[in-house]
Amino acid sequence: MNPHKILFVDDDPNLLAAFQRTLRRQFSLDTALGGEEGLEQLRVLSSYAVLVVDMSMPGMNGVEFLEKARVLAPHAVRVMLTGNADQQTAIDAVNRGEVFRFLNKPCPPETLVPALESALNQFELLRVERELLEGTLMGSVKLLSEVLGMVAPDALGRGQRLRESMRLFARAVDATPLWEMEVGALLSSIGSASLPARLLQKLSAGTELTREESAVVRRIPQVGHDLLIGIPRLGGVARIVLYQNQAYDGSSFPSDDCAGERLPIGARMLKILNDRMALEADGIVKQRALETMRARTGTYDEQLLETCFLCFQAFLENSISATQPVRSLVVKELRVGQVVVSDILTREGLVLVGAGNQLTAMILERLANHAELGEVRQPVLVQDPESHPAKPSMAMAAHL
Repeated sequence: MNPHKILFVDDDPNLLAAFQRTLRRQFSLDTALGGEEGLEQLRVLSSYAVLVVDMSMPGMNGVEFLEKARVLAPHAVRVMLTGNADQQTAIDAVNRGEVFRFLNKPCPPETLVPALESALNQFELLRVERELLEGTLMGSVKLLSEVLGMVAPDALGRGQRLRESMRLFARAVDATPLWEMEVGALLSSIGSASLPARLLQKLSAGTELTREESAVVRRIPQVGHDLLIGIPRLGGVARIVLYQNQAYDGSSFPSDDCAGERLPIGARMLKILNDRMALEADGIVKQRALETMRARTGTYDEQLLETCFLCFQAFLENSISATQPVRSLVVKELRVGQVVVSDILTREGLVLVGAGNQLTAMILERLANHAELGEVRQPVLVQDPESHPAKPSMAMAAHL
C-alpha cells in the first residue's frame, strides 16, 4: 500500500462509503462530507498527497474548495470528479484549482485506480523535484554568502542583519514569497565581491570615495543582479537586488522606467531598511530618523515607510544580543553561527571580521589561516547564536 494519503471530498455519503470499501486495501484514504468538512480535515492533516473532489457540491463547489485547499495543502495533487465536464468547468478547474486530472462520474474502479496511482506518482515526482531544487537553491545561496563573507565580511554582516529585519518587515506587510525577501536582503551586497580589496577597505573604514570609486560602488546592485539572474528560481531575488537603491519615483539607479508600484515590493522594503540602517549608524534614530526619511519626497513607498517604523520602534534587528553572555575565545575555539561582538583585527589593525557578523565556515577558515601566520589579535569576543524562527530554507520549501 502506498504510504501517502488520499482525501476524498463529496456531498454523497453513500459514494464516500463506496470509495472506502473499494479502495481501502490499495490506498490509505480519508473521506470528508462536503467542502467545509474537507477543509477542516486539511487543517488537521495538511500532508495529503492527493485530493479527489466532486465538482458539484452545495455551498462550496469543487473549484472553490481546491482554491482554499491550495493554501492548506499546497503540494497536494488535485483530481476532479464531475458529471458536468463543460468547457468553462474545465477552464475554472485548471486555472483556479490547478487540477491534475478530470474523471467523469460515475467512475468505475478500473478507471479510478490507475488515475489515483498516477496522481500519487505525480506527487512523489514533484516532492523529489522540490527537495532537489531546494537543496540546489539553498546550496547556491550558502555558497554565495560564504564567498561574500570571505571577500567582504562587512557586506555579509550587513546582509545578515538586513535579513533578520526583512523577515519581520515582510510578515508585517504580508509580502510574499518570504524566502525571496530574506535571500534578497542577505545577498543585497553580493556585488561587493567584485570590488578591489583597496576599495573594500575604504568602504569598511568609511573613508571618502573618489568620483570614480563612487561610480564603481554605484554599480554593485547591477553586478549582483547579473550574478543571481543565471541561477534557476532566483529571478525574483535578482530583481530585489537590482532595484534596492531605486527611489519610489524612479529617480535613482537603475535608469529605467521601473518606479512606484512596478518596483518589486522587496526592493522597496530593502531601500527603506538600507537607508534607515545608514541613519542609525550616524546616530539618527527613532522619530528623528522617520522625520528625516519622510522629508525625502518621492524616495520611499510612504505606506511601507510608516509600517517599518511601527515594526522597529527603536533599532533595526541587531545580531548582537543584549542578553546573551559574551565569550572570550581564541580562533581555534570559534564555531559556525557565533556572532562577533567586537571587530576581529589583524595585528596591524585591519578588520578581518566586523562586529555583528555571524561566523560561517568560510570565515572561520580565513581566520584560521591568518591565525596560523600569527596575524590575528586574540582572544576575540563572540556570542553564541540565539534561536530564530523560520530560516529562509523553510520558507523556501513552502513555496517551491
